[in-house]
Amino acid sequence: MNATEKLIEAAREAMRHAHAPYSRFAVGAAVRLTDGQVVTGCNFENASYGLSLCAETVALAAANTQGRLADVEAIAVVGGAMGADGVASGEAIVTPCGRCRQVMNEAEQMAGRTLAIYCAAPEGDALVEHRVADLLPLAFGPADLGITPGKS
Repeated sequence: MNATEKLIEAAREAMRHAHAPYSRFAVGAAVRLTDGQVVTGCNFENASYGLSLCAETVALAAANTQGRLADVEAIAVVGGAMGADGVASGEAIVTPCGRCRQVMNEAEQMAGRTLAIYCAAPEGDALVEHRVADLLPLAFGPADLGITPGKS
């Protein structure tokens, strides 16, 4: 299993822990750091919908909690509708929501490198690789505020 496949599998495992009783749509994310460490997150919904947290944001915040935001190099995102058994399945590929694209832009600018964003389905081999600039063209971020990588 190569590094990308391991990252996607970590996102799939995180997806299995999603707290998504309202949308019934589970998402898992895995962030690979420059030293190969993987940090994961899953969506965490709340009865007050606006307070829900997306998997990508949870994973990037976890990397930041370790002081490793500048070390992010790749992100995998996996998600799908949950069946009656509470497990997401299927071969449809999910992509990050707009909020997560903005958070990924922040991580990319602070890391000072182009991040690979891998989007995959809960099952199967289908995989699409994106760049943040493709997902969020003309993004506003730290550079627009005069903040350079590694400095806040």
